[in-house]
Amino acid sequence: MTTTISRRNFGGLAALAATGIPALAACGSGSGAGSKTIKFWDMPWGPPSYNVVAKKIADSYAPTAGLPSVGYQVIQWSTFGQAFASAVASGTNPAVSTGGGFQAFQFAQQNAIAYADNLIDAMKHDGIYDDFLPGTLDGMKTDNGYVAIPWQLDAHVWWYNKSLLAQAGATVPTNWDELLAAGKALKKIGVYGFSTGAGSGNSLAYETPMSMMVGNGGGLFDAGGSLDVLNARNIEAISFIKQLVGEGIIDPASVSYTNVNQTAQWTSKRYGLGNEQVALADNVGTTVAKDLAVMKPLAGPHGDKAALVVENNIMMYKHTPSQKGSEAFLLDWIKNMHTFWDKGLVGGLPVLKSIARSAAIQTRPNYVTMINEYQPIGISYAASGKTVGTAQAKIDGNSAMYQFGQAILSKSTTAKSTLTSLSNALTALLK
Repeated sequence: MTTTISRRNFGGLAALAATGIPALAACGSGSGAGSKTIKFWDMPWGPPSYNVVAKKIADSYAPTAGLPSVGYQVIQWSTFGQAFASAVASGTNPAVSTGGGFQAFQFAQQNAIAYADNLIDAMKHDGIYDDFLPGTLDGMKTDNGYVAIPWQLDAHVWWYNKSLLAQAGATVPTNWDELLAAGKALKKIGVYGFSTGAGSGNSLAYETPMSMMVGNGGGLFDAGGSLDVLNARNIEAISFIKQLVGEGIIDPASVSYTNVNQTAQWTSKRYGLGNEQVALADNVGTTVAKDLAVMKPLAGPHGDKAALVVENNIMMYKHTPSQKGSEAFLLDWIKNMHTFWDKGLVGGLPVLKSIARSAAIQTRPNYVTMINEYQPIGISYAASGKTVGTAQAKIDGNSAMYQFGQAILSKSTTAKSTLTSLSNALTALLK
């Protein structure tokens, strides 16, 4: 199984909406939001068979008397930013959709999102509310209500190649010092001990250092939600990555690696350790995948343990033929989304306990480790600020973040100068 999509960035949609760019064509048969059909836009979250199965679930929805039916439409990742932004601006948006990890928060600021509080109440009434893993629904809660319902988690976890560590005589790290020691041991056998990539479109360029900052008790925001890029924990985390660069534990060519290049390094056994996304082993495939295992979260220098986890979600829009219809369909979708994990069609972690307990997950030890060890300590880009909002939506996928990732891999920059540049760029962006 190969699943390459776990989350997509959402940066820049506000700017696109202001341009009046027309919505781009997408396959599917959904009708307009002003019709008597609930238009549901979905993305290619896995192989082509994902959308085939997703359409079957949507088509099988049987609305109660008086509620509209559903039209399923696929929006390609290559055009989704323009499609959503222009559709919301022109009032031709879907009634329900999946989308970018922070998309709902940005559209909520534009007064386009229908909050999910009534649906939350309905889920409490029929019991499915209690099936959500702890904290997952809380990630969608804002001062104005729930902006969306989570459906899968994009977690950043520590992977290692068992055979390469054994060959290098290294033990599985439990903290940063041991990670450094393992990296030095791997270097002796010609293997890199910290995977990363800052090439075109590779969001791990900034997500990996974000994982390190969050895992060290840092992050981009303080407890009050204000930017706090230059805090001591962040400087310490980036200094550690810079040390790995200097020690030759990070591949010098990483600065140009795309996601494909990065996966190829794992496949060719050039990477032995790294902070990667959920679907790494699935993407690597071949005989190497059986050697890839998820270690427990690393403890930072001060004993902190936290993981960068972004919640992919399903959102509802105010422009709908029936809000009750939107809520009824979304509730039905949530009850049937176990099918994606049953068939191995998505790479993210499930948000429902029932799916986490299913045979499809329990027979996959790496997934069990991620759910048991990483999900409970998952923190979003909001980090110590906790509450996600429009600031995170604007930051994710912004060019400043990619430049930040590239600068870290340069030997000519320091941790403080790199973070100072990021702080200045984000301050200007969030004005």
